[in-house]
Amino acid sequence: MLQKVVLCFSFVFVTHFFYGQTSQQKKLERQRSRLQQEIASVNKLLFTTQKEGQDLLSSLEYLNKKIQVRSDLIKAITAEANYLQLQVEKNKIQLNQLKQDLDRLKKDYARMILQSYKSKSEQSKLMFLLSSQDFFQAYKRFRYMKQYAGFRKKQGDSIVVKSEKIKILKRALEQQRRQKESLVNKNKVEAQKIKLEKKGQEALVQKVKSKEKLYLSQIREKQKEERKLEKEIERVIREAITNSNKKTSKKINTNVKSSGFTLTPESKALASRFEKNRGGLPWPVSEGVVTRRYGVIPHPTLRGIKIDSKGIHITTKKSAIARSIFKGKVLAIQTVSGRRAVYIQHGNYISLYNNLDNVYVTKGQEVVLKQSIGTVFTDKVTGKTILKFQIWKDTQRQNPRYWLAKM
Repeated sequence: MLQKVVLCFSFVFVTHFFYGQTSQQKKLERQRSRLQQEIASVNKLLFTTQKEGQDLLSSLEYLNKKIQVRSDLIKAITAEANYLQLQVEKNKIQLNQLKQDLDRLKKDYARMILQSYKSKSEQSKLMFLLSSQDFFQAYKRFRYMKQYAGFRKKQGDSIVVKSEKIKILKRALEQQRRQKESLVNKNKVEAQKIKLEKKGQEALVQKVKSKEKLYLSQIREKQKEERKLEKEIERVIREAITNSNKKTSKKINTNVKSSGFTLTPESKALASRFEKNRGGLPWPVSEGVVTRRYGVIPHPTLRGIKIDSKGIHITTKKSAIARSIFKGKVLAIQTVSGRRAVYIQHGNYISLYNNLDNVYVTKGQEVVLKQSIGTVFTDKVTGKTILKFQIWKDTQRQNPRYWLAKM
């Protein structure tokens, strides 16, 4: 019976003991795992397809990205190791307390056994009962003897339970020490890798500096082209909204003019569902690395240059398929310099998939979640496959980072 009780207690204690530290530890482990996967993706998508003729700016940009992710990984490993060290220290204190409790219990139990031994004979117990002055006193003495025996058993059980607690804590401490040592070793390996990568970074920086004027000229030319394209995107969206509102106005019998979409009840419901999925929408490609963030950002390699990024750039694998992030309707298909862009309407929201090679949908077509839209274009010079992705609410751009789930 005692064995069953101890086994049951051990299970409860182990569950309670590890649950308290599992939540935070699991969170740190997931963060480390995500960063390790991101490094694997960076290596696979940014470096395995790298061509010899690729310009130095791109090479330096990708190496900077790799170093940044590895730096984040080192921070994550350090945080996890520090957390484990804290747990080890806490468990040491708890183990010492348990040992003190066990020593005290053993001393108390030893005194009880000695006392019991001195009066252990059945004759002594019987004489103790028979010497009672009346029945009431005899009954009280009998109850006392029974309670004393029960207390002895309880003390013995407590010793077994405390001993089991100590065994569990010792095993936990050993496991945490091993985990911490493993993390420390991983950090050493990552630190060595980043050291080598930084040497390569310094060499590339020197090469870039020698051609800085040429690169500045190229960047300004690219920025000019991007501004033209963004104006064209704005024109397409405004025109699409105007055309959509003309049709909607006829359906709902109204002459409302607006800079945004005039929504039917069905469109409102769709937009509401889209909003509810903010932060949980699937990525427009199954695998990728964000190589350009949203907003006004410093150029990754040249000081003093700012990039006004209207969306995000996702570098993905060759022949990658762009997919719809939500149910909707193809609002427009645009072609610029042989590249295509697909606009999908979700109520008064638009998701834009730019830099496509082939397109699998047509204007006005209804699409479902994760439906294939087209193949992402692969640059023959750089070997890179980049999807340029944007989200709009009516005529206002949105930061895709806040809408897409963590990859």
